[in-house]
Amino acid sequence: MVAISGSKKKRNLFFILSGIFLTNALLAEVIGVKIFSLEKTFGADPVNLKLFTESLMSFNLTAGVILWPVVFITTDVINEYFGREGVKKISIATVVFISYMFVIIFLITKLSPADFWLETNGKTPDGRPFDVDYAFNKIFLQSGGIIIASLVAFLIGQFLDVTVFHYLRRFTGSDKIWLRATGSTLVSQLVDSFVVLYIAFVLFQSPQYKWSMDQLLNVGMMNYIYKFIIAIVLTPLLYVAHWVIDRYLGKEEAEKIMEEAAASSR
Repeated sequence: MVAISGSKKKRNLFFILSGIFLTNALLAEVIGVKIFSLEKTFGADPVNLKLFTESLMSFNLTAGVILWPVVFITTDVINEYFGREGVKKISIATVVFISYMFVIIFLITKLSPADFWLETNGKTPDGRPFDVDYAFNKIFLQSGGIIIASLVAFLIGQFLDVTVFHYLRRFTGSDKIWLRATGSTLVSQLVDSFVVLYIAFVLFQSPQYKWSMDQLLNVGMMNYIYKFIIAIVLTPLLYVAHWVIDRYLGKEEAEKIMEEAAASSR
C-alpha cells in the first residue's frame, strides 16, 4: 500500500489531485441533467449516423461529458503517483459525497417554497407564466435509477481503469504514458458507457419506458465515440501534468513515488 502520509509535498499533491477529481465529479453529476447537441453548439448540422438501426443518431450528450474527461485524466495521474490504493480511496470518497449531495438535494426539494419567491419569479422576461419551484425540482432531482446507475458505472469504470492501467505498465515501465493512460480510459469507458444506460433505462425502468437493445447500443456507442475522441485529444495534458508534478516534487522524488505506486499495485 502506498503511504499517502509521506512527504509534505506528496500529501499536498494528493490533496490537490483529490480536490480536482472530487470537484469535477460532483459538478458533472449536477449538470448532467442537461442534454445538449454537440454539433449545433459548434454551428454544425447533426451528423445523423445510422449505427445499429434505421434510426438516425447524433451527438446529443449530457452536459456532464464536458467534465468527465478531467476526471479520467486526474484518475490516471493519481494512478501514476499513488497507485491502486490512491484511486480506490478517492473513488469511494467521491461516491459517498455524491450520495450525500443527492440526499441533501432531495430533502431541499421537499421544503415548502416561500410565497414571495414564487410571485417574484412567477413570470419569464417576456411575460409568460413560470413555476420556479417546479423548475428547481425538475432540474436538481434525478430519478433513483439514474443516480444508482451513475454511481455503479462510476465505480466499475474507476476500478477497471486502474486495473488496465497497471496491467499495461508492466509492459511499458515508466515510458509510454500515453499508451497506459489512454488505453485504460478507452477500456473503462467502453464498459461505463453501456453499464450506466443499461441500469438506468433497462434494469430500473417500467416496461413502457424500457429501452430496446437497439436504443441502448445506439446511444451507448455515440457516447463512447465522443469519449474515445476526447481521450485521444486530451492525451497531451497528461504530459503537461507530469511535467508540472515532476518539477514540483523533483525528478528523483517523482520517479521514486511512481515506482512505489507501481510496485504496490501489482
